[in-house]
Amino acid sequence: MSFSLERYLNVRSAYGASWSPAGDRLAFLLDTTGVPQVWTVDDPGAWPAQHTTFEERVTFVDYSPTREELVFGMDEGGNERAQLHLLDVDGGEIENLTQHPDAKHRWGGWASDGERFAFASNRRDEAVFDLYVQDRDARGEDAELIAEGDGWLSLAGWSPEDDRLLVHEARSSFDHELHLCDVESGDLRQVTDHDDDIRYSSPEWAPDGEGIYLATDEDVDTRSLCYLDLASGEIETFWDGGDWEVDGVVVDEDSDLVVASRNVDGETDLAVGRLAGRTEIDPLPVPDLPGPIAGGVDVAPDGDRFSITATGRSHNANVWVVDVGDGSAAAAADASAAGFGESEAGDAPVERWTAAPTAGIPRETFRDPDLIHYETFDGREIPALFTLPDGAADATADPTDGDGLPVIVDVHGGPESQRRPSFSAVQQYFLARGYALFEPNVRGSTGYGREYTHLDDVENRMDSVADLAAAHDWLAERPAIDPDRIVVKGGSYGGFMVLAAMTEYPDLWAAGVDVVGIANFVTFLENTGDWRRELREAEYGSLEDDRELLERISPINSIDEIEAPLFVAHGANDPRVPLGEAEQVADAAREQGVPVELLVFDDEGHGFSKLENRIESTERIAAFLDEHV
Repeated sequence: MSFSLERYLNVRSAYGASWSPAGDRLAFLLDTTGVPQVWTVDDPGAWPAQHTTFEERVTFVDYSPTREELVFGMDEGGNERAQLHLLDVDGGEIENLTQHPDAKHRWGGWASDGERFAFASNRRDEAVFDLYVQDRDARGEDAELIAEGDGWLSLAGWSPEDDRLLVHEARSSFDHELHLCDVESGDLRQVTDHDDDIRYSSPEWAPDGEGIYLATDEDVDTRSLCYLDLASGEIETFWDGGDWEVDGVVVDEDSDLVVASRNVDGETDLAVGRLAGRTEIDPLPVPDLPGPIAGGVDVAPDGDRFSITATGRSHNANVWVVDVGDGSAAAAADASAAGFGESEAGDAPVERWTAAPTAGIPRETFRDPDLIHYETFDGREIPALFTLPDGAADATADPTDGDGLPVIVDVHGGPESQRRPSFSAVQQYFLARGYALFEPNVRGSTGYGREYTHLDDVENRMDSVADLAAAHDWLAERPAIDPDRIVVKGGSYGGFMVLAAMTEYPDLWAAGVDVVGIANFVTFLENTGDWRRELREAEYGSLEDDRELLERISPINSIDEIEAPLFVAHGANDPRVPLGEAEQVADAAREQGVPVELLVFDDEGHGFSKLENRIESTERIAAFLDEHV
């Protein structure tokens, strides 16, 4: 049984849900038209209503707490300069709230009365983000600048009394600070203080406004769930992540409901409960959701339900609603006995509210990966997801007959990111075409603690590339794999990894696919958006202090080492990795006589969001690999 690429890319995703003020309707994003748009649904499995029909992607949706209206974000051509829009859900009217198309706008949430909202924007200076408050009836220049920033600021919500805003500052991916902003005066007060790199993630106001719940790795390697007392500045841990990262927490100020998650080797481990004190939680039963990945929690106004998006490699994303107030007494007792974060999944009632279709492709044809670990050059074990196509032997077993399979080594971007087993139509398409798939989380990936993530910083950059060479060697020893047909593919920073692997270890790869990848760290840092440069220099090295290193590790300067065919794809509006990166590497590789194909989309940015472009790019990549691999 085979299906066309267009069928696979018409498998839809529903996610990012937000409750209406009455709790009888969910707004969410659904990509039925090819790009995510705003939809609502009134009952589980009911026919949804579409509210936007733009050609551009909608990036988030957030319902007003008091009216049948919502705010959504949308950029243009993938340029990431999101504008905020107000949608009248019943009347259908849509208005641009921000009206500054050259600036980025980062949503900061509604005030509790629904009369005002907050956001961060780089209107004044492209390199920094200031804080704004705007009346729901105001437009454009009517927004009030309440505090000027001097870095990468974002907002984490209004205080329970609506008199303060919680401000998150990212000096680098692993160096955060938290501040409070007085809405009336604009005064900023820093509430965290540290010398080392520490993350303060997913901050949430305590219901009494006297503290902050957050995930932090202060004094530990992996993040734990903690409470920050605003009066004393002391931080108390009450859910230790252990060897794994606590990566999110939601606290509902009206009902005291707490939903937290831990990343356990790439899969989501949920914990649910109600506050019984500032650092005490009465555990509640945990839902059994389809697929190993879940997130995007929004608590309903009744405080007994929450929406959540669940996905897996064989489950496209859908929105589910968990009813923690409707469980059995026995289930609640079992959860309480087990403790917060320790109860078994399956006892909390859960119901699917959206029905994102699979384009008629049976779910049972989607392939799930095996989690494996392979040894790299220094003896370290590298985690990876390994998937064989249908009909092949188990991923860790020898094949019973036939030739070895081609395999795509698919490298994630970031580098502070992690490949997790969520749904990917493109991956399922290549598996159906007979390619195996190998997804390593090389050193520098997140999800395994601070030490592991810092192993590739600055002068250690190429150690992560050596992890790819070790992945090749592990695959070459699998009888199921043809060692002469191993492809390396990646996007963004993963594109750099592709080019670095092909220049550092040119004899290992049958072909490479570089999507919106970095070829030259010097020109990348010189040309990337001002708002990103400082954050990226913290990871890669600075132009002022590390230029020689940046030039040495840039693949463009050793492109004459490439021996394998190369496919390069890019978006002309990319604000992170300028188009010139793709053009540089394609031109230089061609001069070496390497077969090169360059694909540029004029209406895309850092990645491809439009359906017709995703179809074309994937078809071209598939044809390229079929020809050369």
